[in-house]
Amino acid sequence: MPQNRLTVIFIIAFLNLVGFGIIIPILPYYASAYGLDAAMIGVLIAVYPAAQLVAGPVLGRLSDRYGRRPVLIATVWINTAAFVLFALAPNAWALFLSRIISGLAMGNSSVLEAYISDISEGAERTSYLGRVGAALGLGFIIGPALGGAFSGSGYAVPAFIAAGLSVINVWAIWRWLPESKSERPARQRYALWSLQQLRNALQTPMMGRLLFTRFMFSLAFSTFTTIFALFAQQVLRLNSVQTGYMLAYAGFLMILVQGILVERLVKRHNEGHLIFYSMLLMVAALCGWAFSDNVWKVVLVMIPLSVAAGIFRTVITSSLTRVSQPDEVGGVLGLSLSADSLTRVIAPSMGGFLMVSLGAAWPALSGALFLLLLLPGAFRHFVKTDNPVFRTQKETS
Repeated sequence: MPQNRLTVIFIIAFLNLVGFGIIIPILPYYASAYGLDAAMIGVLIAVYPAAQLVAGPVLGRLSDRYGRRPVLIATVWINTAAFVLFALAPNAWALFLSRIISGLAMGNSSVLEAYISDISEGAERTSYLGRVGAALGLGFIIGPALGGAFSGSGYAVPAFIAAGLSVINVWAIWRWLPESKSERPARQRYALWSLQQLRNALQTPMMGRLLFTRFMFSLAFSTFTTIFALFAQQVLRLNSVQTGYMLAYAGFLMILVQGILVERLVKRHNEGHLIFYSMLLMVAALCGWAFSDNVWKVVLVMIPLSVAAGIFRTVITSSLTRVSQPDEVGGVLGLSLSADSLTRVIAPSMGGFLMVSLGAAWPALSGALFLLLLLPGAFRHFVKTDNPVFRTQKETS
């Protein structure tokens, strides 16, 4: 795989997540300034992944049909407009509209992953996806830190910074990223979106298991990612700057895991085993978070939580590309992104309700329970199996 293209993908993924991360620590505080209560803030958080839920498979199919590059350019331009609208929002409805538009555009995550699949093969793909995951982690360090730091000058300032970074991203794609394939497969034209497409994927034995497992893991993990800013505000009593730094710390841990640890692990260990044990570790981490009532406990809990998430997301994405046909990788990864996005629709609304009605520990405990119920089946399908999808690099060489 040409290293210069991997570098460009790294930059694009990094800038994407910086823009996304800038908004996270300021969103509850910005929304409160428009008179939104905790329940409506949960809905505001949820509309972004709801838009990704719709856009992910469509953008993946479009990139399968017309190419990765034009879809990336168009979506990054759209995201730029969404950040500007967020900064200039005259009312709460404009805030909602800006998050919907941004969510539609950021459905392009599946296109980036499909690009990696196009220009790599075999077990090395997991390593490359891990490096791109490290770029996302780096973006998640810089983004929340910038958002928190510049929020002192007004909540619109971080959004304008995100818009400027998106313009740079468009230029990087246009200048340095060639199309991943000279020709797109023409033997079959899949519908851009249909329930039959989802049904077919779920009925394919290994693909269905991987997609369902990813959905359940993401539902558990999303109880952390979508509720943390609210948890930090109401339980830890942190301000927007401090929340930004806490999320930056989580991003730093993700870099270490996906940029260094994953590549070493996939060379030595069966990837099915890595999927199962990362799920087990996430259960333990979420239980730890449930009973963390101060900053230092949360700092410690973020270590196993980040290790589990970094390993799982990289390995299962690689496995999904291996069980997909070459001309439908973008569509399958789009479905995978939709599964993630659906969890981020459910988790903030569910987590906000559980926090208000039962207590601050229950969003995390509910996530741990979802995974705990899934562990027996995961052990059977991912550990007690000799499926070639999960073989180590040594076994496939």
